[in-house]
Amino acid sequence: MDREVIISFEHYGFQYHAQAKPTLYDVSFSVHRGEKLLILGPSGCGKSTLVHSMNGLIPHAIKGEATGSVKVCGQETAKTDLSDISAHVGTVLQDTDGQFIGMTVAEDIAFALENQCVGEPNLHARVLEAAKLVHIEDRLSHAPEDLSGGQKQRVSMAGVLVDRVDLLLFDEPLANLDPAAGKEAIELIDELQQETGAAVVIVEHRLEDVLHRDVDRILLMKEGRIIYDGTPDALLSGPLLIETGIREPLYVTALKYAGVGITEDLQPHSIRSLRLTEEDKEKVRRWFRETKVQACPSSDETLLAAENLEFSYSSGYRALRGIDFELKKGELLAVVGKNGAGKSTFAKLVCGFEKESAGTLLWKGQPLSDYSIKERADRIGYVMQNPNQMICKTLIKDEVGFGLKMRGASQEQIDKKSEEALRVCGLWPFRNWPVSAVSFGQKKRLTIASILTLDPELLILDEPTAGQDYRHYTDIMEFLTGLNRRGISIIMITHDMHLMLEYADRAVVFADGRVVANGPGSVILTDEEVIAEASLKETSLYTLAKIAGIDDPQGFVQRFIDVEREARAV
Repeated sequence: MDREVIISFEHYGFQYHAQAKPTLYDVSFSVHRGEKLLILGPSGCGKSTLVHSMNGLIPHAIKGEATGSVKVCGQETAKTDLSDISAHVGTVLQDTDGQFIGMTVAEDIAFALENQCVGEPNLHARVLEAAKLVHIEDRLSHAPEDLSGGQKQRVSMAGVLVDRVDLLLFDEPLANLDPAAGKEAIELIDELQQETGAAVVIVEHRLEDVLHRDVDRILLMKEGRIIYDGTPDALLSGPLLIETGIREPLYVTALKYAGVGITEDLQPHSIRSLRLTEEDKEKVRRWFRETKVQACPSSDETLLAAENLEFSYSSGYRALRGIDFELKKGELLAVVGKNGAGKSTFAKLVCGFEKESAGTLLWKGQPLSDYSIKERADRIGYVMQNPNQMICKTLIKDEVGFGLKMRGASQEQIDKKSEEALRVCGLWPFRNWPVSAVSFGQKKRLTIASILTLDPELLILDEPTAGQDYRHYTDIMEFLTGLNRRGISIIMITHDMHLMLEYADRAVVFADGRVVANGPGSVILTDEEVIAEASLKETSLYTLAKIAGIDDPQGFVQRFIDVEREARAV
């Protein structure tokens, strides 16, 4: 028996009024009740426009010229009120903070019901029911801003589930979550899909993380068109991911290095489902034996150090507990750990935004407390996690040149530096656009570009690649690596374990305000105790090594890192 069609696109196209060309061309596909669909594609391919067309923002709130049709539960979206569409389609935004309405979790979940004039006690019962579905019922009296990133996302989910929608639409649900919370989010989405029977559509860059739980279909987009609509196994067995600039799972890349053919019969959609023959496993072991570990050069000069650093907020919350930390000159360091572990607080102390309660911060052996915030800013550039907290100009070109202008640079210098930064961050075509017209990910790249123009001696980036597709992720990291090779030290605060493995010389792991590990990524992501304590996620390379019978999984992971870096350097 055929399942009910929840969303259907028929020869659909859309062009924004402000753009010269359409964003979507001749899009046709359907999503059925109980189906889970992943939408992939590089930035600018039309994913966001597709999402807005599903939830009714196009054409009701965002204007343009549309062709073809979009139907929600059999009703044309163009002829259906936005409020009626929202009763069928629930959207969980990438930026959960921008979705909160209520002063408490309970009020936020109840918002849709209150708009429908649902009275007590039915309202309370439905709020509790939705909260239990996402396991947030013990936080109903809390303020949303007091929750962790993963908890905020659960509240957003409950806010759409309370309406008992037919389609759950997730727009980059992993962008702001630590690895363990991201894993839990994918498991929760899978659980909700099974319990509610709703259709699920996920828009996300992180393919391997989404495939932690099975999806029925993947829809791959490029330049406003659907170029693939089929199973994950078939997609991973072909060349389209690489051609489109999407990062394939690390274990798939490792198997290719070892000469293992990737076919549908291998079931490559998950490390858990891999059907490796003994011949395949021997190829992996042979690659491990024949690949040598590269030596990592290191500096003896300490740029930044923390000695027994302590910090407590005015509320009494002790955010940092006896932090000992050292950054060598020219080092590219990753700082990792779960949300609320103290990573961003540490960066604020380094920049002078907060003052340590005890302990010492040293810059080249001198107390950082001797430097004003301005003097620190001359040496240290800080890119915040939320780009909206950094942007102050209306136009992109003005924002990226603002710091140079404030320092008295000539217009020629501003133009040259701004163009270089905008090009490497993929924003040059948008230089004359208003900031309000670009996506969250593009705003993120804009803030990085703005800091890069100032030539800092140390660059601290809080989640530099969150929400970026693989091409822009690679462009930004290659540019940062280039800066690092010229002597600029870099600290990356990140939840992205791929980034830590592929680019960082070393990683420092925070958990509950303490440093619990310090060393190469290959060691950290194969240490089960550290992974559990810091809410990290075991790399699939470690799992592949164990499947292949390799007794040195750390060495296997390090060899993969070395080969990847060597390939990028060519």
